[in-house]
Amino acid sequence: MSNQPSAPTQVALSNKRPSSLAMKLKNFTVPFFMMAPFLVLFLVFTVIPVFWSLYLSFTEYNAIQAPRFIGTQNYEELLADPRFFKALSNTTFYVVTSVVLSNVLGLALAMVFGSQKWSDQFFRSVFFLPSIAGGLAITAVWKWIFNSEDFGLMNTILSIFHIDPVRFLGDPRYAMPITVVIAVWGGMGYSMILYLAGLRSVPSELYEAAAIDGANPTQRFFRITIPLLKPTILFVVITGIIGAFQVFDGPYLLFASVANTGGILDSGLTLVMLLFDKGFRLLELGKASALAWILLVIIFVLTLINMRLGRSNQES
Repeated sequence: MSNQPSAPTQVALSNKRPSSLAMKLKNFTVPFFMMAPFLVLFLVFTVIPVFWSLYLSFTEYNAIQAPRFIGTQNYEELLADPRFFKALSNTTFYVVTSVVLSNVLGLALAMVFGSQKWSDQFFRSVFFLPSIAGGLAITAVWKWIFNSEDFGLMNTILSIFHIDPVRFLGDPRYAMPITVVIAVWGGMGYSMILYLAGLRSVPSELYEAAAIDGANPTQRFFRITIPLLKPTILFVVITGIIGAFQVFDGPYLLFASVANTGGILDSGLTLVMLLFDKGFRLLELGKASALAWILLVIIFVLTLINMRLGRSNQES
């Protein structure tokens, strides 16, 4: 005897069963209301300000009067401003040197102190500490080290060897190198941890097989370690470039003065410091917004190039 319900019974059951559209709405409604607080905050504090800043970049706005649409005039004036190119030059030097040195030193530290011995764990902690310390605290310490007065640590050391004191923070030649030194000292520990995680994912059998085949340490490094670390290298480089382009607090605390945000002859001026100067000291908020979008485009293009290079290397 068949257990299938009769035709009238099937019709009755289908009438009681909710439609597929109603089920989809019910399944969508509950998650939407659970995500609604985040979506509202994201819309109010992220999406709307981003598009508002894009609109302001085409206006003349001083935070007192209403914005006045002026087209691309802010972009044209920025591209004709020598301070913009000085800031771009300083920022480019800072990004290239700090990212390269942080990655090279971070990888070297990960390879030297990569074992589970207590001494390696101790030194890993020592090198990682600057990464979790506050940026302002690190800058204050380095400001004392490079202070141009006699009580500065570097000048105290130089005096021991009867060398005249150097105006590290007052000489434009030392502005960006000092900024790079501080950035590398504070960032190589973070790179070390990421590279250490990448190195531990490399199978040890590959090194053993290469050693049996007669490969020396240099060949194993360039033929095994570097190729298998490319995803980690790509991640560290991209995040390093994005962070380096936004450098502000270090050079601002070291070199900014009431008269000039970028220090002597704008020697410590970076793109974000110029943005701050335009927006909050000169109240040229339209021009500051235009500078922010130029910075966004630069970072976006560099990130795309890095990702494209990384993808082509993986395919090859």
